[in-house]
Amino acid sequence: MAGIVVVFDFDKTIIELDSDNWVVDELGFTELFNQLLPSMPWNSLMDKMMGEIHAHGKTIEDIEEVLKRAPIHPRIVPAIKSAHALGCDLRIVSDANVFFIETILNHLGIRECFSEINTNPGYVDDNGRLRILPYHDFHTSSHGCHRCPPNMCKGLIIERIQASLAKEGKKKIIYLGDGVGDFCPSLKLKEEDHMMPRKNFPVWDLICENRVLLKAEIHEWIDGEDLELILLQLINSIIIAEEKIFNPTAQLLASDCKFQTIPISVHESLHPLPVPH
Repeated sequence: MAGIVVVFDFDKTIIELDSDNWVVDELGFTELFNQLLPSMPWNSLMDKMMGEIHAHGKTIEDIEEVLKRAPIHPRIVPAIKSAHALGCDLRIVSDANVFFIETILNHLGIRECFSEINTNPGYVDDNGRLRILPYHDFHTSSHGCHRCPPNMCKGLIIERIQASLAKEGKKKIIYLGDGVGDFCPSLKLKEEDHMMPRKNFPVWDLICENRVLLKAEIHEWIDGEDLELILLQLINSIIIAEEKIFNPTAQLLASDCKFQTIPISVHESLHPLPVPH
């Protein structure tokens, strides 16, 4: 097993859009959503919207069918399957909700690739209405992070993951994300880790403005094809480097059949992000 944990955001990283907006828009509740948005936190609003959707006769099956239509780049699923096959521990840290995420992952046939999903809880109540709860109950206490929304600090989740990995032996983290909420966890990554921000998305802008605050190497990506290429090259290079350390007499792993499908050309995005002037 590779000593690598790959952490994915979900919305606009695994799928191409925001799953909350997708469901609301596809079921025809955009106007109501926009009216209520200024009055409450996003997570609380999504729970209320699920109540409104249920009250108007939409079923759980209607929501599931919308989620199954969520657009995804054709190279994302192969990238996830390849990373899993190479022995990486794949996890999700997302401010969506478990019902949306698991519905989509099961539809794509990749739910079993992920050992852990950290997201807002969700369940179907006795009336058939989807309830969405906050990951962190901000009604009773604050998580204390000013960078993150009240219901979830992804940085705290990464710190918990890091603590558990320390007990298992040293592992490297590769984090992939796109949004403002992915900036806080990027600050928690260590020098041996890798941050993969989606270029020209909010987390990329924050990283460019605050490059000196990050310790991890940065490898930007643009779309699913880019993500697959860069992620698999990173995994490949880490495994080869670790094999040289622990088994210096072994031949290069690049000759191993499991790596033959991974492109060996060096992508320009693999270079560390320059410090902006």
